[in-house]
Amino acid sequence: MFDPTAFDNMKVVIEGAIYDLDLGSEIVITDRNDSINMAKMSRNFDISFKIAESSGKSASVKIELDSSLMNLAAELIPSMGSETKAGCSLKLEFFYESPNVDHNEVEKLFSDIWGPSRKITQRVLMNPLHMEIEGLHTVTVEFDRMVREEQLDDLVEMIEYVISSLKRLEMIIYRGK
Repeated sequence: MFDPTAFDNMKVVIEGAIYDLDLGSEIVITDRNDSINMAKMSRNFDISFKIAESSGKSASVKIELDSSLMNLAAELIPSMGSETKAGCSLKLEFFYESPNVDHNEVEKLFSDIWGPSRKITQRVLMNPLHMEIEGLHTVTVEFDRMVREEQLDDLVEMIEYVISSLKRLEMIIYRGK
């Protein structure tokens, strides 16, 4: 029997907590990917979901964990002296479509929930020849440090913040529709 890596343990904890919410009909899982890049010896896991009670258009979120060869080596060979690299990187991406949205209000929402130390970026993908068609908006929340195995409880608690972010985002972008 092998000892699971920090990546494996974090993936299982996040996945289990999200599937519990799906089984409880609070959210609906829309996608899940678990990949190994053999060329770079890296791992990637992501899971996407939306709020279950959302009717019509709704926002969704993707929670993504990444682990590189350096992260795995730092975990398995502590004598390398790079314990700070052991763990995974974590990224959240929120997606929605809306023709008119106050991006400053969205920025404030995410900054209020996730704090000023998080890197929050917004992107809009749209066809410039058809501006009347809603663009795909992406809000990315990045954490400026490795997420370590000791933070497993924080990862479960984080999911509550993700759901709160989704609900509040939908209130901003779909109000009055």
